[in-house]
Amino acid sequence: MDKLWYLSRISIFDSLSPEDFKEIDMMAPLTHFNAVPKGTLIQTPEHHRDGLFFVKTGKLRMYKVNAEGKQFTTAILGIGNMFGEIDSLSFGTHDMYIETIEETLICSVLREHFEKFLLKRPELAMRFLKVLSNQLKEKEELLEKLAIGNIEDRVLHLMLKLSQQFGTENDEFVKIDFPLTHQEIANMVGVTRESVTTILKDLSQKGILRTGRMQISVHSQKIRAYLNPAEF
Repeated sequence: MDKLWYLSRISIFDSLSPEDFKEIDMMAPLTHFNAVPKGTLIQTPEHHRDGLFFVKTGKLRMYKVNAEGKQFTTAILGIGNMFGEIDSLSFGTHDMYIETIEETLICSVLREHFEKFLLKRPELAMRFLKVLSNQLKEKEELLEKLAIGNIEDRVLHLMLKLSQQFGTENDEFVKIDFPLTHQEIANMVGVTRESVTTILKDLSQKGILRTGRMQISVHSQKIRAYLNPAEF
């Protein structure tokens, strides 16, 4: 898989012509990194990464830590997602922890080359700003849902979000297409593993989730009805 294929997987670039992609290939050479093992912390608020980074394969988790030391996930990044900071664009990641939740390949683009390309494509720069605004809004909404409310609601919001991002349909359920342990879910919502185990068992008995060995499928409609009964 070459760089142009990875760039074409990023929604911000899906309106570019083949000529535009060739120009990016010439103007913005990517630096490729070795595969990063699962569970590796690649950034902290004290040691953040400058530049723009693309997820080639695997998945990353972005999270914050509160005063009590509890973690709250703000985003899960998969293939084609971007993170990082340059002078003219910010994905709001400087104050985040970023951790691999699968073996992950990332690459980066030089700030100077990419900013020159954006100056020649003002419509793309505007699109970046719109996408960044939406992503920042989604991160704040998810952080609020995972930091406030009861534990069950936090788990349900996370399962719904992951099924929307990484789900494959199977009957009325949507399978989250990567393995998740109870401890990993607990880390994402800032609770204990024992609490997650109890809640997943209860939600499974109610037919809202299906659970297996590190696999979870969700019934999206039932989750929404459970979280917002007044709308159903």
